[in-house]
Amino acid sequence: MNPTLIDQLKEIGLQLGTNGLPYRFPIHPNLVHFSLGLFIIALIFDFAGVFFPLEHPILKSFGIPANRHNFFDVGWYNAVAGSIISLFTVAAGFFEILLAQPPTDQLSDWGLGSGTTMLLHGVGGVLLLMMMIAMTIWRGYQRFVWRKNLKLQVSFSYLIVALFLMVYMVIHGTLGAQLGAEFGVHNTAAHLLRMGENPNSVLQEGGIDL
Repeated sequence: MNPTLIDQLKEIGLQLGTNGLPYRFPIHPNLVHFSLGLFIIALIFDFAGVFFPLEHPILKSFGIPANRHNFFDVGWYNAVAGSIISLFTVAAGFFEILLAQPPTDQLSDWGLGSGTTMLLHGVGGVLLLMMMIAMTIWRGYQRFVWRKNLKLQVSFSYLIVALFLMVYMVIHGTLGAQLGAEFGVHNTAAHLLRMGENPNSVLQEGGIDL
């Protein structure tokens, strides 16, 4: 937790709720689904575009009109959208991590403390953002410059890096999930339990500011 930040929030009339945030629901966990979802969809459709001859008979049997270029279009636009929204996802994540009050006497399923998990997730998030932007730029050069006249809009080296990136996303996402589920970061129910309250009773009565 950053006491200076909390004082600054109080100066402008914002108070922290039971979830440790000046608003009802955490922003970062909601945005992150768009960041990862859009980019993973982009990579999957690029794979589908490259291996289009394999799935084309299946699509044809179901009467689904499709061509290879359509798959690459979906891949490109989702990559751009995923990169843009990830800027806001990372910004929200850093703001919320500064207000986090995780337990210091607990380890995650991976044997890591809350501080280490937050550090890895924070630094890893910046690295992930940089990789997503780099991949999008690489993707753009392939689409508009290097491979604009080729059937395959992406190279096999791009797909190999994409596989690595998806594995990295799984590891990084798991660290974030551990912060919320295991350490209770910005988790209203977890905060109530630490206060000795029964979350079911308190939330049903509506007697607390989330």
